[in-house]
Amino acid sequence: MKFAFSTNAFKRYTLEESIKEIAAIGYEGVELLCDVPHAYPPEFGDKKIQSIKNLLSDNNLQISNLNAFTLYAIGDTYHPSWIEDDEKSRETRVKHTIDCIQMAKKIGAKNISTEPGGPLNGTDNRSVPQLEKLFINGLLKASKIAEKEGVKILVEPEPSLLLENSKQFKNFIKKVNSEYVKLNFDIGHFFCVSEDPAQLVYELSDYTDHFHLADIAQNRVHNHLIPGLGAIDFARVFGAMDEIGYNGFVTVELYPYQSNPVEAAQRTFDYLKDMAK
Repeated sequence: MKFAFSTNAFKRYTLEESIKEIAAIGYEGVELLCDVPHAYPPEFGDKKIQSIKNLLSDNNLQISNLNAFTLYAIGDTYHPSWIEDDEKSRETRVKHTIDCIQMAKKIGAKNISTEPGGPLNGTDNRSVPQLEKLFINGLLKASKIAEKEGVKILVEPEPSLLLENSKQFKNFIKKVNSEYVKLNFDIGHFFCVSEDPAQLVYELSDYTDHFHLADIAQNRVHNHLIPGLGAIDFARVFGAMDEIGYNGFVTVELYPYQSNPVEAAQRTFDYLKDMAK
């Protein structure tokens, strides 16, 4: 497996500064935040794309993933989501996803990640199956473009959202008739909902195209921590990943460390390097 670091911890840095810092530490890859202040598609034209491609090449970095989850440019962490009451808001999420797919094609990324529907709070009295249908309908619109561009959409289950655990994801993915919709396996998120990430590596291997990594405290509260500061048994998780032959990227996602992202990235790199010995 290869390790990358997400620029969503570097919001106080420019994208260029973030890339240089991540490369200097020794990571093989970088996940680009498709939102302000980094790579929000409407503000990230062809000239900018080429400049970042050149910078990545100069720093020997690959793109592990495009993070299309948040939308602070026009909303917040989750909104507009795939399951908003308002159709126009839902279409805004679809358009953002398509924009990210097209940007991925241009910049050389193989996949983008997105939210698992959205938060249930704030929706009307529709049932979960009705909300899931809205999500699938929106995803299928985007997946047509994904198939055309050869870029996969990775759904990322998260606590308190429409899809938060492995059972919900497996039921959902069977209803999505597209080889271009897969799983962004967030190790910490599954731990938060009292599942065993190591066991899920085997169970979800057919769907997984990318991993997110952060530690979580023993109380399983959803707060991303530097690996080693929480309770996740990463040795077991990595052992399972080795057994299934996973050789793709594992991206470290530590967005709570906005005030010291370089230190967080370095401490994590040292932890992962020691574990790999």
